[in-house]
Amino acid sequence: MGSHNIVRTSRKRDTTHIRNTAYLFLAPALLPILVFFFLPALAAFVLSFTDFDIYSLGDFRNARFVGLKNYLQLFDDPLFAKSMVNTFYYVLVGGPLSVAVSLGMALLLNSKLARFKGFFRTVYFAPVVTTLVAVAVVWRYLYHPRFGLLNYGLSLVGIDPIDWLGDPTWAMPAMILLSVWKSFGYNMIIFVAGLQSIPEELYEAARIDGANAWQQFTRVTAPMLLPTAFFVGIITMINNFQLFAEPYVMTQGGPLNSTLSVVLLMYQQGFRWWNMGYSAAIAFVLFAIILAGSLIQAAFQKRSALTT
Repeated sequence: MGSHNIVRTSRKRDTTHIRNTAYLFLAPALLPILVFFFLPALAAFVLSFTDFDIYSLGDFRNARFVGLKNYLQLFDDPLFAKSMVNTFYYVLVGGPLSVAVSLGMALLLNSKLARFKGFFRTVYFAPVVTTLVAVAVVWRYLYHPRFGLLNYGLSLVGIDPIDWLGDPTWAMPAMILLSVWKSFGYNMIIFVAGLQSIPEELYEAARIDGANAWQQFTRVTAPMLLPTAFFVGIITMINNFQLFAEPYVMTQGGPLNSTLSVVLLMYQQGFRWWNMGYSAAIAFVLFAIILAGSLIQAAFQKRSALTT
């Protein structure tokens, strides 16, 4: 009995030593995350319950605790409501479109008939590693109502020029088109990796059973690719909710606030009007929305995994 207790104590001591060693090796990576992420996030959360403004920058004592005033003010702010509508439009339209284009290109590149796969993967991935501000400036010229390449192409088929960035009807679709072109290469690489992880034996068995190409996609590819699709969907949703650079560079939120996003409004309130407390409240409302969306998608993924 005594020897058994000694062995148990020794194992517990070894486990504690291994855990402490692991924490020691992780500390150089965790400390910067704590200092530069969690502590500023905590400070911003506290800031959202104050009226912190430009006067408070000189003397923190000028900041007053206002409770939930900033959060309640959001419900009466027409600009916040407009930015939420614009952001959800961007997410609900641009997100699925980006995922669909990424999946389509991944299927083409993964096809046995495709040639020069490495070249096309590099070309399609190039926009992802290109600076977003530079891309937005170039696309602003492409969207030019008179000299833009896009309108020139439309004129060749008899379509009148469109003021892409000056018409409230077309401004957000123009942003979505740019976003899909900019980001589909990253998702495409993930889909290609998911497709290559599907065992070839499943397709051989499906062909032996007489399944055509569409049936192979719906009965083999789609179910096996579902976890990858959920991951891509969550990443795309999070990125789209953080829409900022495109409208900031190309439209400044116009025309008529038709491209005003939540993050752009947060920037304007915080760094143009110096309503830092109100801006922090907007940030945490957006954080709650992204968290809720991620949890919903995770729940759907878990349910789909159980049904399959």
